[in-house]
Amino acid sequence: MTMTTSGAAGQGSSRRRSHKARPRPGSRWRSRAVLGWVYAAPTALIVGVLFVVPLVLVGWMSLNRWPLLGPAALNAPANYVKIPDNPLFFDAVLFTLKYTAITTVLLSALALGLALLVQDRRPGVSFFRTAFFLPGAVGFAAAALLFYGMLNNDFGPIDPMLRALGVTDEPVKWIGTPNMALFSTIALVLWRFAGFNMLILLTGLQAIPVEVYEAARTDGATRWQIFTKITLPLLRPTVALMLVLSVTGSLLAFDQFFVFTNGGPDNSTVSMVMVIYRDAFFRFDLGGAAALSVVLLVVLVSVNALAFRRVR
Repeated sequence: MTMTTSGAAGQGSSRRRSHKARPRPGSRWRSRAVLGWVYAAPTALIVGVLFVVPLVLVGWMSLNRWPLLGPAALNAPANYVKIPDNPLFFDAVLFTLKYTAITTVLLSALALGLALLVQDRRPGVSFFRTAFFLPGAVGFAAAALLFYGMLNNDFGPIDPMLRALGVTDEPVKWIGTPNMALFSTIALVLWRFAGFNMLILLTGLQAIPVEVYEAARTDGATRWQIFTKITLPLLRPTVALMLVLSVTGSLLAFDQFFVFTNGGPDNSTVSMVMVIYRDAFFRFDLGGAAALSVVLLVVLVSVNALAFRRVR
């Protein structure tokens, strides 16, 4: 009897110990949440230091008279009111929008054509994929210097080659007129970014199931019908990503104009970012430059939101 009682008591105590050893669902959830915060902390810190803090600082600077040297003084909303008085503002806005529209259309069409060209696996396609993407590995400033050296009328090789082939009789003013400077810059951007956008679209094309194409061919669909009814609709999320990157890069264009054309001729290729740069580091008006930056940020968010809505 004593042994039975003690055995039952031992089983009861072991059962209680096993019951106490089980972790509670709430504590498990809290431990996972803490672990998630630990994993996310480095990224959150980087985003906060490199994005949130500068964004708040720019917003505060836009409300102050903030010279490059000297104390700041609150003058809101004077920096925003005087934006239309900037002699380059409206011309820069029109030029940036024009450049963005032309570049986005041409770059999207060229990238899609290259992606369709190298979509299927066949002998030699890896070589062409690498060749098309290779300009994307060149730094943008270096690419602008490369194009400047190639198109320069004094020592560039393009003009002598064209004259030797009988295409032209006199040097071409590649960056000597507003239209030629614009289209020469667009050619630089197409050469630099077509392969990168091709890679984005190629990723989306390869994510489309092969069975969908096979079913369409079995039903007698033509290539144009397959492209318009299957490829483009299923490629919309990838196209949206490419459009956002292209529009954002075009609205924030600076390197190509600063290095390649220096805003010329006659300030005809001055972009919005170049106006901000000149206000900040030539006129030493950091408050006015910050106000222009805030306006450009609002335009950028609005245009990208509109692009997303149109793609949907």
